[in-house]
Amino acid sequence: VQLVESGGGLVQPGGSLRLSCAASLFTISSYVMNWYRQAPGKERELVAAISSAGDSTNYADSVKGRFTISRDNAKNTVYLQMNSLKPEDTAVYLCNARNIWRGDYWGQGTQVTVSS
Repeated sequence: VQLVESGGGLVQPGGSLRLSCAASLFTISSYVMNWYRQAPGKERELVAAISSAGDSTNYADSVKGRFTISRDNAKNTVYLQMNSLKPEDTAVYLCNARNIWRGDYWGQGTQVTVSS
């Protein structure tokens, strides 16, 4: 089971990034998919979640209206579009796949740094 995040990097405030999380050795179609982030010295925070069918999403208040989570079950991939980025969005972003019967899986994370 593997989740691999990509798309992180350094961006100026107000900029955009699109993160991807590609799954292998299992199919994500029966999993709720989540994006978390963890900044140095802070607790891990749930940023966005999407239902297995993609028909329901939830966001942290701090990112509502700026971030969009989506999924393509055919490509076994989940995305996080991040717009209007702020310095406080700087963190390692981690992909999570969760199914209460099948397990809970994590990627290694991708660094997002928002700085001028």
